[in-house]
This record gives sequence, structure tokens and C-alpha cells, in this order.
Amino acid sequence: MTKQEKNDVIEVLKGKFSQYNNFYITDTESLTVAQVTTLRSHCFDKQVEMKVAKNTLIRKALESLDAEKYSGVYESLHNVTALLFSENPKDPAMILSSFRKESKGEKPELKAAFINGDVFVGDNQLIALTKIKTKNELIGEVIGLLQAPIQRVLGALQNKDAAAESVAEVAVEQAAPVAAVVAPEAEAPAATPEAEAPEAAAPAAE
Repeated sequence: MTKQEKNDVIEVLKGKFSQYNNFYITDTESLTVAQVTTLRSHCFDKQVEMKVAKNTLIRKALESLDAEKYSGVYESLHNVTALLFSENPKDPAMILSSFRKESKGEKPELKAAFINGDVFVGDNQLIALTKIKTKNELIGEVIGLLQAPIQRVLGALQNKDAAAESVAEVAVEQAAPVAAVVAPEAEAPAATPEAEAPEAAAPAAE
């Protein structure tokens, strides 16, 4: 590779590191050409960009951008390196985990991940990275928390209205037989004065 070609690679890498806040450094050594092709296909499906480059060129690209910012990943630049760039910090971890299950192997190995300024070093971080919350997931959880009290209030009001209607229906049902019993007593005829008339008309004794 000529000096100009190396400079071109460095410039391309600088553009990717500037574009993405998340990238994974993986070890693809021992993977066959067919496996690398399959891995690229998985990355393409998830809109993850995969770049294979020499470690020295990767380091030069990072150092030219911000040597201190990326200092945590330099020790991971060894063996064969493939970089995975993604807007979603979780997608590369899911791709690596799924690929390893399908191939029943331990490659690609995660050497390091740079997620929004935080560095995760070592393959033992892969499982944790598959469980991190994305921005959209966090927003959804916050919205759910904000809506929860309102839903409880609405539910309580609905239950209160339903309970009030039930009480009213029971009251009407209980009042109906009482009215039916009272009504006949109110209609009973009063005693007439004619019943006492004979005593009043009796002649006085002489």
C-alpha cells in the first residue's frame, strides 16, 4: 500500500469516526471469506457499516481527530480488526451475538466498543451491550412513566362512575317493592259514618 493509499484510508476512517458516535472494534481473524461475507450482509440489513483496516491506520485516524477522547480503545487495536459503525449502539452487539450463535463459534470477538463517549473493553462486555437501552427505548419508558398516573386517575374515575351507577340501580330495585306494599294501604277505604248511625238514632227511654 502506497503512502497516498494509506492517507486515503485514514481520511475515510476519520469521516466515519466523525459521523458515528458508536463503533465496535472486533477481531475477525480465523473467519473464512464466506463468513465475512455473511457478516457484512447482516450488517447491511441493520444499516451497520463494516470496515476492515490496519490497526496502525485506525489509530492514526483516531489520534488525528482527538487523541485523548479515543485513548481507551488503542490497546484493543491488535490482530485482524473489523470496525462496525452504527447510529444504534445496540445493533452491532446483536449482530455479533446472533452471528456467533449461528456459526457456533466465538468469532468475531469483541475487542472494544465506543458508545457515546464511553469505552467498553473485552469480549465479556458483549452480553451487557445487547441489553443497553437505545434512545427511543428510553424515551418510550419515560412517556410510559408520565402516562401511568393519568391512566390510574382515569381508571379510578371510571370505576367510581361504574360504582355510582350500580348503587343507583340497586336503590331503584329496592325501592320498587316498598312502593308496591305501601300503595294498597293508602287505598284502603275509611270507615263511613253510616256504621254508627243506628246508635245515634236510638229513642231515649221514657
